[in-house]
Amino acid sequence: MYQYMRIQGRDNSYATGYPKGIFSLCWNLIKAQVLTAEEEAMFRSVDAWFKAELPEPEPCKQHEQVITFFKCGSTEQMLRKLEPAVRLLDKYHVPYDVVYTNAVGTVVYEDEWQVAVTVKDGKMV
Repeated sequence: MYQYMRIQGRDNSYATGYPKGIFSLCWNLIKAQVLTAEEEAMFRSVDAWFKAELPEPEPCKQHEQVITFFKCGSTEQMLRKLEPAVRLLDKYHVPYDVVYTNAVGTVVYEDEWQVAVTVKDGKMV
């Protein structure tokens, strides 16, 4: 049984050097003006739901070099909410991986749904 899950791309973030997460991948589609207006509105509603329902980790607010993982024990609802975003990645052929792990390195934030971990030079510390 795995403790943590993350949906991530295959391109690294310029900020962390670690693969971009699903939200960054979808924001990249918006910045590239690839999505239809309806798709963009749908993703923005997914993003808004997460911002309203999950606390934003303080290290993320401070733009520290961290990445987040969902806790497997509480991800079922999160995965349902993320399905439309995953469908966008599939539709626009954005490669991604669903990573399950027990080894996440140094946890600098934790709540009921997620953890934030420190990364340095593209690796979890």
